Amino acid sequence: MSLPEIAIAAALAWGAGLRAYLVIFAVGLAGALGWIELPGYLQVLERPIVLAASGFMTCVEFFADKLPWLDSVWDAVHSFIRIPAGAALAAAVFGDSDAAVTIAAAILGGTLAATMHAAKSGARAAVNVSPEPFSNWALSLSEDALVPLGLWLAVAHPIVSFVLLVVLLVAAVFLVRLLWRLIASTLWSSRSTRSAP
Repeated sequence: MSLPEIAIAAALAWGAGLRAYLVIFAVGLAGALGWIELPGYLQVLERPIVLAASGFMTCVEFFADKLPWLDSVWDAVHSFIRIPAGAALAAAVFGDSDAAVTIAAAILGGTLAATMHAAKSGARAAVNVSPEPFSNWALSLSEDALVPLGLWLAVAHPIVSFVLLVVLLVAAVFLVRLLWRLIASTLWSSRSTRSAP
């Protein structure tokens, strides 16, 4: 287990928390074109049927993510897809390692994907209540650009990638805590309003 492998596993899990289909498609395409050599258990992503399916779903998600009313529903449904995908992708990086390492990678990858997914869907839900679509589009396009950039950094500059990922993870944890406090205070104030005579 090396730092480049850890950086790649972390970037795959992080990216899956934001855009699972894009991660699968981008990594598979990079492997199929010979830009990178994928670890053994990730080479399945290079197969044409996987590229076609992940490419199609990447296109669907690209457009679904730009519509505020559909975006929140899409994120809710993908809570059941992004988190297991992050766990599976992180574990696949270490598929040739000891079973304990693979399981640990799956646990940490799933946790990282869950944290990023919670931060993403919470921030997008807050932005989606705005009547103008531009803030939603700006956030969505930022995520579309961040995922390939994060994957590239993990391969080209693993140490930089790892440091930036830690910073993003800390920011995501603070964002999730802030969103929970906001939700709790909103619920508390609505209860107080209803119970007032």
